[in-house]
Amino acid sequence: MNFMAAAVRGLTSETLSDAADGNQPSALEQERELIADLRAGRERAYETLIAEYQHPVYCLIYRLLGDATESADVTQEVFLKIFRNIGTFREHSSLRTWIYRIAVNEAYNYKRWFSRHHRQEISADPAEPDRPGTVWQANGPSPFELAAGHEMRAKVERALTLLNPNFRAAVVLRDIEDLSYEEIAAILEVSLGTVKSRILRGREALRRLLTAEFENEAQSAWVHRGLGLAKTVD
Repeated sequence: MNFMAAAVRGLTSETLSDAADGNQPSALEQERELIADLRAGRERAYETLIAEYQHPVYCLIYRLLGDATESADVTQEVFLKIFRNIGTFREHSSLRTWIYRIAVNEAYNYKRWFSRHHRQEISADPAEPDRPGTVWQANGPSPFELAAGHEMRAKVERALTLLNPNFRAAVVLRDIEDLSYEEIAAILEVSLGTVKSRILRGREALRRLLTAEFENEAQSAWVHRGLGLAKTVD
């Protein structure tokens, strides 16, 4: 389990422990009540939805786009779309899955628009078609599990912005949001095999990017050290 997932699961455990005290409604009952109130147009329901989902939705979009201002704008569009379309939500998936699907799609739409009007998409790994019949193993340590300290996490965040968008979304949803393969498949609307493929290839692309950065830093440090020795000799 990566350190981000561990933190999320730790908070979840505390929440469940608190909810177990007393005769409180289950999470599923609370979600159904929230959906009903949203459909009825109750203002408090909108406030509850924003309080619960605004931060995680913003963080997800930020990791897909890599720009704070753009992510804030897209987050607003996501909630406008949620409010407009809550009546069409059929509850075939959880509310979170439905919201995250909207968030990912809006981030993709913005990225496509931005690429067409401003610049070419930067990708560290070319988009390759998923090969049917291929078994992909998405287990094993992720780049996030190897991160130690703020500086390393910042490097991973920067490397994420260079990934192919399909791989980036899968890695973010799995390794940062700690979602199951099934939830990711529902959000991205792809098969489980495709999800595992994208996670594997995204992680490998991240490792290559980080390895290259570390090698460049080591080489730069060696050059500076050599220059320092040369000055000492002079």
